[in-house]
Amino acid sequence: MQVERLWLHSDPPPGVRRFVEDDLHCTLAFLGRVGESMALRAWSRATELLDAPAVHGTFANVEPLGNPRKPSALSAIVGEGRVPFCAMIDHARGSILDAAGAPPDDRPPLPHMTIARIQRRASSAERRKALEWAASLDVGAASFIASSVALYAWAEDRRERLFRIVSCHALARAPI
Repeated sequence: MQVERLWLHSDPPPGVRRFVEDDLHCTLAFLGRVGESMALRAWSRATELLDAPAVHGTFANVEPLGNPRKPSALSAIVGEGRVPFCAMIDHARGSILDAAGAPPDDRPPLPHMTIARIQRRASSAERRKALEWAASLDVGAASFIASSVALYAWAEDRRERLFRIVSCHALARAPI
């Protein structure tokens, strides 16, 4: 995903790990703990999306996601472009999860890009400051073009990056 303007002009407070630019992505289907062969099988299903157009959009706001009492992710929620992004997730998620042998995800699609994570060991005060920081971010100025789909895995060395791209395929060029 190409993000035209990053809005993270301020550093996060202690207890928050901000994602590096190369780790920013929106998830079509979260496979969880599956083996490499099952992930690659699921990836072959994801490539069916190659006929889908790229999605152009903006972000509406940043919301905490995860456990409502102890959120772990701070995520930019897709605003403009939400309808086609939801359609893409709806189209792909079930068959990808099925191919991976992962449990189905019956939740409504929520297109978002996680921008930071609150550390597990963060204190209550650090969590409160993390939520205040997230609420202060102006994401309305950021736009994106989701022009490819990728299979992500954990990075070998997670000190600098959390993820690595295993495989990537471009979507159709004309964004909607």
